[in-house]
Amino acid sequence: MSSTVGQVIRCKAAVAWEAAKPLSIEEVEVAPPQANEVRLRILFTSLCHTDVYFWEAKGQTPLFPRIYGHEAGGIVESVGPGVTDLQPGDHVLPVFTGECGDCRHCKTEESNMCDLLRINTDRGVMLTDGKSRFSINGKPIYHFLGGSTFSEYTVCHVGTVAKINPAAPLDKVCILSCGISTGLGAALNVAKPKKGHTVAVFGLGAVGLAAAEGARLSGASRIIGVDLNPNRFKEAKKFGVTDLINPKDHDKPVQQVIIEMTDGGVDRSIECTGNVQAMISAFECVHDGWGVAVLVGVPSKDDEFKTHPMNLLNERTLKGTFFGNYKPRTDLPGVVEKYMNKELEVEKFITHSIPFSEINKAFDYMLKGEGLRCIIRMEG
Repeated sequence: MSSTVGQVIRCKAAVAWEAAKPLSIEEVEVAPPQANEVRLRILFTSLCHTDVYFWEAKGQTPLFPRIYGHEAGGIVESVGPGVTDLQPGDHVLPVFTGECGDCRHCKTEESNMCDLLRINTDRGVMLTDGKSRFSINGKPIYHFLGGSTFSEYTVCHVGTVAKINPAAPLDKVCILSCGISTGLGAALNVAKPKKGHTVAVFGLGAVGLAAAEGARLSGASRIIGVDLNPNRFKEAKKFGVTDLINPKDHDKPVQQVIIEMTDGGVDRSIECTGNVQAMISAFECVHDGWGVAVLVGVPSKDDEFKTHPMNLLNERTLKGTFFGNYKPRTDLPGVVEKYMNKELEVEKFITHSIPFSEINKAFDYMLKGEGLRCIIRMEG
């Protein structure tokens, strides 16, 4: 068998040619990795809401043609110059953010926001030379979030690729490379509920349910789920949610409802919607004296957070988190081990599985609010 190392690989990719139009399966050329880059063979990928958000290009800077996808699992095919900690055959998860290991953020335990490899939704090219590794008939196709995993092969910066246990099933743990870890870490690493605490989770999509799972693993006695979609309530109970609130069912602010049902407020809250009003509610529903609210959802660029300063002076804490405060290369292998040790259930997040040729079905499921995570099998 001839080696593909150093060669252009021709393979299938799902290309978005314009906003909100179905993806088209095309043959693309994938160039070899350059300095500090690796080329991956993607085996399984899944659709995250962030892919849909930028594909729709509502309020975003449109960048087309583009290969979306960033939640995936694969195997290293080849490595570029300067790459020493990964080698062909390694099982890996590409991540939308990175860990260069050299900047001030990477050198402190207090942050995971790498200066070099922090998320950049507008960049559609590689850092090394400002060029794309994808092309069709010589025309460049843009990258997305440093991953572009809706392709049988992709090229990533080495700092955004986490090496994991080769025994871990990639068709399951691929979903740990984005949303599930974000929600789980928001609970375990940032909110840090104690045994017996009450926790409110705003938004019961995959990230919110992962936050609920983290609260459950922490021993929370009561987990209150808040969502506008009543169809999500049945699923939420599988993740430890004990109480369910639809703000539309009440004629008072939801934070007031939560305060009344918890004797003054919850011990911790985690907001996973990106809606600024939900963020305010999540902060204002925590108990004075010790309550901690954690913001996970990404707001619109013009949103403003407004609350009375007394809410802070009365010893409530407001925190934000990025990727659940996990350092991708350092910490993600340990999250995979939680699954391997049966401490963390991943299967219950996976509600659909489809072949690559039917990738547009995954977008339909997401747009209709059906299911949590759809696994896309790249061989199909």
